[in-house]
Amino acid sequence: MVIGASLLSGGAVSVVTVVAVFLSNVPEGLSSAAGMRQAGRSRRYVFLLWTGIALVSGVAALVGNTLLDGAPPEVLAAITALAAGAILAMITDTMVPEAFENAHLLVGLITVAGFLTAFALSHAGASAQP
Repeated sequence: MVIGASLLSGGAVSVVTVVAVFLSNVPEGLSSAAGMRQAGRSRRYVFLLWTGIALVSGVAALVGNTLLDGAPPEVLAAITALAAGAILAMITDTMVPEAFENAHLLVGLITVAGFLTAFALSHAGASAQP
């Protein structure tokens, strides 16, 4: 829905948004797919599940763009904050413990590098807009 709402300002989805969504979803998807395979799920099941999630995400973006047209800025900010909180909760609940198990002390450094990259991209995107 946040991607759909970002289209309301008139234009395309920002590069920063696409990069952020992509970077947050790739490790989550890989980890989830590996976990499902270890639990005995077939490759077909995993592929169809992720295909369904991609389709639902596209529909959610369309719904966000359609239903949120004309919504007050406070509503859009609340939806964006909720989405950001959900991503942060998912990362701390699932990704950080798994990453620490495999990379130990490098997890903190890698996390900071990720946040700095996101910060740099958001400022690059903001300075590139007229």
